[in-house]
Amino acid sequence: MAGLTQETPSPQSLTVHGASRVLEIGFSDGQVFRIPFELMRVYSPSAEVQGHGPGQEVLQTGKRDVDVVQLEPIGNYAVKPVFSDGHDSGIFSWDYLYFLGSRQDELWADYEKRLAAAGVDRDAPMVAKAGHACGH
Repeated sequence: MAGLTQETPSPQSLTVHGASRVLEIGFSDGQVFRIPFELMRVYSPSAEVQGHGPGQEVLQTGKRDVDVVQLEPIGNYAVKPVFSDGHDSGIFSWDYLYFLGSRQDELWADYEKRLAAAGVDRDAPMVAKAGHACGH
């Protein structure tokens, strides 16, 4: 999901709603998604969150109140949010934003399962992993 595929509708509108902490994005197929900043941060496509391969994902916690403080365009295919916790390495392609928007319920359920399996809740502070070196 690195770039814009032919199958993904094109974005028509993009609004950052700071007070409600959601990114609203409208697509050419008529879909309008309101993606919570927390969901974006928890599922950031960055290596810091996703790891460098299967099984290396880093469970994100303590992101309920995260804000998007800046949203930078990346060519014609993506945006790069800068989050209030300093995270700024995820490039969100239109494809990936469509995926996040269209599968929110499923993604939240998966996140809750991963939290339960780790024995933490979503407001737990992040714990640094030893030996993790992705530049942050």
